[in-house]
Amino acid sequence: METQVAHGATIRLHYKLSSPAGAVFESTFEDEPVTLILGQGELAPNLENCLIGLPLHERHVFMLEPAQAFGCFDAGLVQRIPRAEFPPEMALAPKVMVEFQLPNGTTLPGVIQEIGPSDAVVDFNHPLSDCPVIFEVEVLEIMPGAAALRPPDSH
Repeated sequence: METQVAHGATIRLHYKLSSPAGAVFESTFEDEPVTLILGQGELAPNLENCLIGLPLHERHVFMLEPAQAFGCFDAGLVQRIPRAEFPPEMALAPKVMVEFQLPNGTTLPGVIQEIGPSDAVVDFNHPLSDCPVIFEVEVLEIMPGAAALRPPDSH
């Protein structure tokens, strides 16, 4: 059994994201732990980097500035999108989160800022961009990445 988190490992953990003022954005400590594979994009890359080298069963707290967490606000990520690019059945309203399918198959979430007669302004910045974040984590189990990625036997 692995004793420290490494890139590519599958880990089971509890984590909490909160603001320095105490607002909790997300937490698993009161629920079931999550299982994820480092390097698969299930957590933001900067948060994944905090996990590398962590031992089992120790709670760690990371104080992250905006650039270390979800990045700083980028005005270039606020875009006018023609209404024709939205599915016709989608109800467009300010503060609604929408997802766009990219050519490579991934989705890009954004939040509608305003609606015009022919377009909508969508902010593709992470909702926590420009926010300092406290990342609290406890790794409960570390499994080698190759074992987690191996398909089950088909006997």
